[in-house]
Amino acid sequence: MNPHWNTHLNKTLARRDLLRVSSAGFGGLALAGLLGAEQPRGPLDVRAPHFPAKAKRVIFLFMHGGPSQVDTFDYKPLLKRDHGKPLPFARPKVVSSETFNLLQSPWSFKQYGQSGAWVSSLFPEIAKCVDDLCIIKSMYGSNSRHGGALLELHTGSDTFVRPSMGSWVTYGLGTENSSMPGFLTICPTQSHGGANNFGSAFLPAPYAGTSIGSVGIASKDARIPFITNSETPRQIQRQEIDYSQLLNRKQLELTGADRALEGRIESFELAFRMQTEAPGLQDLSKETEATKKLYGLDNPVTEDFGRQCLMARRFSEGGVRFVQVSHTYKWDQHENLKRDHQQNAAEVDKPIAALLQDLKSRGLLKDTLVLWGGEFGRTPTAQGSDGRDHNPEAFTMWMAGGGVQPGLSYGSTDDYGYYSVENKVHFHDLHATILHLLGLDHLKLTYKYAGRDFRLTDVHGNVVKGILA
Repeated sequence: MNPHWNTHLNKTLARRDLLRVSSAGFGGLALAGLLGAEQPRGPLDVRAPHFPAKAKRVIFLFMHGGPSQVDTFDYKPLLKRDHGKPLPFARPKVVSSETFNLLQSPWSFKQYGQSGAWVSSLFPEIAKCVDDLCIIKSMYGSNSRHGGALLELHTGSDTFVRPSMGSWVTYGLGTENSSMPGFLTICPTQSHGGANNFGSAFLPAPYAGTSIGSVGIASKDARIPFITNSETPRQIQRQEIDYSQLLNRKQLELTGADRALEGRIESFELAFRMQTEAPGLQDLSKETEATKKLYGLDNPVTEDFGRQCLMARRFSEGGVRFVQVSHTYKWDQHENLKRDHQQNAAEVDKPIAALLQDLKSRGLLKDTLVLWGGEFGRTPTAQGSDGRDHNPEAFTMWMAGGGVQPGLSYGSTDDYGYYSVENKVHFHDLHATILHLLGLDHLKLTYKYAGRDFRLTDVHGNVVKGILA
């Protein structure tokens, strides 16, 4: 080995030498950026949007399983009138299983706020925030199965492995905090596509979602693994990483561009920086007792999801570009609709309302886009005596903040809530709109792979201009 390289461990390596031997790939460029090089850029550096943005960051509240639109935000009085009668029109040709006659909602609906939006008694706390919500009642997708539908929601494709929307957003904009990943997912699902729902696929590794815990782990126990090291002093860690990075870069000199190895280089650097930032952002003890109570941390019913929502606010406030919070996997009520939807809503209602109120009080809601929803809806017809089947033909999602019109109910379904019929919004349109709010043109946010340019919306998608503020 050239003896000149030994001086690297003492941080005396000249910058021009480092740039000379570093890979031309993003890993070496990221390290050069850490040492203050004027050029080039690291993969997670902040990037300018295509045009002025209304939103700077996203919090996605994912309700895994498929909440029932006709029991939450899409009021259908004819369901009560015609309860027990056959559906008066044809069902989709492809359904998950047999369903029977119309089933009325077990919950009452009321209008709330100046907007007069209808919300069921399942969500009394969120109902108080309706004037901040943009409720899209005309969502639809292409797949009636959880696996395909989750992938379509998260990646835009229900048949191929594609980068997730959090990865695309981070690729397009970078992160506002160089000591944190651009994309975090809290207690994510491990089923129905698993890591593909927050993976970067063919995008470089730094754009993948970093998971904090997983399904089945209480949020109070969810941690970024190996984020602290009490055994090795920080200076020694730095020297160890410098030496391993030296070997990695020398390997790149021999092999040429290697996305996997370049991703490993950047991952080591980011992991080292995270040790000083991540533990503090995740430490909820710094919050006031009033804030903890607001999120429901004093109640065993709301404590778990409340912690996730509070962490999401702290991470977003700390510069993380895209944060996903998952209520996993609870909303798939083929039976016991009344019992289980009631329990699910009780767990998330107060924490979600608290998140909206907290963001607003801190001045963050105006440039934070909050998205709520699942992978599809439910049928207005009964499955068994007290259940609803999957329904990708119509469902409800809502947004708040980040440049959407507050107090708006957009689109509509038929009289029973089976099909979206007016101002229909496909997942591709949702993705195009999210990118637009972040200042990104979905037609221009591309990545060349396997000989063609790919994008989140593939060859589809239109911005839903009717919901823009």
